[in-house]
Amino acid sequence: MEHPLGLAPGKIIAVHLNYRGRAAERGRTPAVPSYFLKPASSLSWSGRPVVRPAGCELLAFEGEIAIIIGARAHRVPRHRALGHVAGYTAANDFGLYDFKHADLGSNLRAKGQDGYTPVGPAILETADPSALWLRTYVNGELAQEACTDELLFGFDLLIADLSRLMTLEPGDIILAGTPAGSTVVRPGDVVEVELEGAGRLRNQIVAGSGDLGDFGVQPRVTDEVRAAAYGSAPIPAPAPTIASAPASGPGPATGPATATDSAPGQDSSPADGDGGPAGLDEPTLAALRSVSTATLSAQLRKRGIDHHFIEGVRPARPDLRMVGVARTLRYLPLREDVFDEIGGGMNAQKRTVEEIRPGEVLVIEARGERGAGTLGDILALRALRRGAAGVVTDGGLRDSPSFADLELPAYFAVAHAAVLGRRHVPMDSQIPVACGGVLVMPGDVLVGDAEGVVVIPPRLAAEVARDAARQEAEERFIYERVDEGASIDGLYPMNRVWREAYEERERAR
Repeated sequence: MEHPLGLAPGKIIAVHLNYRGRAAERGRTPAVPSYFLKPASSLSWSGRPVVRPAGCELLAFEGEIAIIIGARAHRVPRHRALGHVAGYTAANDFGLYDFKHADLGSNLRAKGQDGYTPVGPAILETADPSALWLRTYVNGELAQEACTDELLFGFDLLIADLSRLMTLEPGDIILAGTPAGSTVVRPGDVVEVELEGAGRLRNQIVAGSGDLGDFGVQPRVTDEVRAAAYGSAPIPAPAPTIASAPASGPGPATGPATATDSAPGQDSSPADGDGGPAGLDEPTLAALRSVSTATLSAQLRKRGIDHHFIEGVRPARPDLRMVGVARTLRYLPLREDVFDEIGGGMNAQKRTVEEIRPGEVLVIEARGERGAGTLGDILALRALRRGAAGVVTDGGLRDSPSFADLELPAYFAVAHAAVLGRRHVPMDSQIPVACGGVLVMPGDVLVGDAEGVVVIPPRLAAEVARDAARQEAEERFIYERVDEGASIDGLYPMNRVWREAYEERERAR
């Protein structure tokens, strides 16, 4: 069937990594662009369904800008490269991670399937290629947002680079890379990619019905592949949303809800339950919302983890509890020439805020520097509106009085009127950081109360929460006995007699 825009490319060439945010997610920044080819038969359009084959689970979207070649280009210098462009439009570089193992690098079976390159709905013929905004929405929720000023390699460089060794023909398409935020979608989900000025490309995911057969390469998923597919998004599990809650104890979450999802390998409609960050189940969440950081600290020490309490920070609102998973941001010492190059516009600080997902805590490494702020109330409000569960910085907080009115737990070292351009360069995100003397990994579980913030490895979260709740139940019993006049001798800690009394009371309950 003919493409609605009349497109019939001889070649579809895609860039592996080209946005700084995506490079940070992947943990590597290329010095030069690298590419792979997608077959022309993968070309699709707005409104056409995208099929996830039977037996597969990891279909991921990648919102991109498609560069449409309008004039033959061979060995074109950079200063003339854009003269060979017919226009730009939205594209979605769908990929099936279940087949990533089959053709590493080439992505033939992962990204070359029929319909896996929808493009459209309109061509933007006149535009500044350095100031194009791209956004991707999943079921109406913003998932990706970036400007082309974040590109590692501009459109002119891509065209000049490719045309050194091959001829670009009219109609050929170059997919210019995807920003941070790509993740897995499922049958029933609707993905929209918007290029400002060119409309929204809209495609619904549907389940394939045919058997793939027992010959040839077969789908294969490992924990590592699943983690790569989900990117910076938590791998979902049937669990309620993490959100901030009052410090007085457990209760219903009051923060924004997460996008709904289902466990890996299951299909669901968008209304089929919640996917809790870090896969925390309801008993774990309830316990983490209720126990003190002091109790959690004791449990972590029992497990040999002594460096877990973020030192030197205090809460802007001691009445709010914080439970969430870490999204990290690193500031490096100011160097004026570097700040001039990367510190303005949609820098790493702003991009990280725009990439925050519900239930995440923004953790900022500021090296303990107290001579400048690291975040102000506007960006904090934006993080809250995106569903953030909190903010932790071992540096300064700007507009600190305003945080008294924000329903966002925030922990900081000092108040300071100045933010960027004084002591910091916002450098990168979603990497291991040091905050308040503690190593924080992306995805770590953070719990905060009026005393401070503890960092819990995700693999220990359930057992630490369970044992902390048990410890506090025992300590409440001890507190009540002391309040009644009992001596702490034999009671704290409990000897056999007191423990039997405690266990008898618990059985009676």
